[in-house]
Amino acid sequence: MLPPGGLVDVHCHGAVGDAFGTSADGSRRAASHHAADGVGTLVASLVSARPDDLVAQVGVLAPLVAEGVLAGIHLEGPFLSVERRGAHDPDALRAPDPALVERLVEAAAAGGAPRALRHLTFAPELPGADALVRTLVAHGIRPSVGHTDADAETTARTLAAVADLQGTPALVTHLFNGMPPMHHRAGGPVAAALAAAARGEAVVELIADGVHVAPEVVRMVFDVVGPDHVALVSDAMTATGLGDGDYELGGLAVTVSEGTARLVDGGSIAGSTTTLPGAVRWAVEVAGIDRADALRAATLTPARAVGLG
Repeated sequence: MLPPGGLVDVHCHGAVGDAFGTSADGSRRAASHHAADGVGTLVASLVSARPDDLVAQVGVLAPLVAEGVLAGIHLEGPFLSVERRGAHDPDALRAPDPALVERLVEAAAAGGAPRALRHLTFAPELPGADALVRTLVAHGIRPSVGHTDADAETTARTLAAVADLQGTPALVTHLFNGMPPMHHRAGGPVAAALAAAARGEAVVELIADGVHVAPEVVRMVFDVVGPDHVALVSDAMTATGLGDGDYELGGLAVTVSEGTARLVDGGSIAGSTTTLPGAVRWAVEVAGIDRADALRAATLTPARAVGLG
């Protein structure tokens, strides 16, 4: 049984063949699909794209935020590591650019939702990342570390700086995915993020779909940092609600087979095909997470992490 207000999904790219930001009608259809499954609060995610395209997509989504159809917008990029880009178009990636953030803020305001931009995923090792963080925090946008090849020291320093600047824990985009695996001689961003979350300086996203993270790893994260520092997310893409077949994500061809979405070129995982209620069920029934903890990680924690309550 879901809580009366529904779940809070702060990382979701679309559903039923529609990607958020492509059109207003398509974005409404995608939002309706997630709402019908039990998501009460939804932040629409945009993958990396060229500046003009991102500005246009924010312009499409901002009126839906103003209406209350969406709770905000998440920009996953374009300030990401080429090495850890996952399913993002490498031609769309660029160095941190505060001027582009200003354009996106203006586009949201023009669409009637000046505070629509909730969080932005970036790689902290890129040149200009420190200035980007300051710009984001000044506009009330939560910086989220992800799609990064940074070492542990850089990640830890950035998460601590973000937490200090905004006065709330920093956010980490889908822990383990889009970053180097943790090694006992080189902990990288995973070790730094887990340590920061255990200290109360960070909230880590987890995609609990049975594809992105193994059940024993999901259990380990809950045991180490607790549900107040884990945000379950769907990372749902356009195939959600439709099934296997050929799709597209950010202009890149995707094939979904047995519920797993992968890029045709390179085979990288390209988002999930589950809704957040489905992720909660998997976390409880397969990963063995206490139901109350899973629900907290899918409601209160993500809402707080992006400033929604």
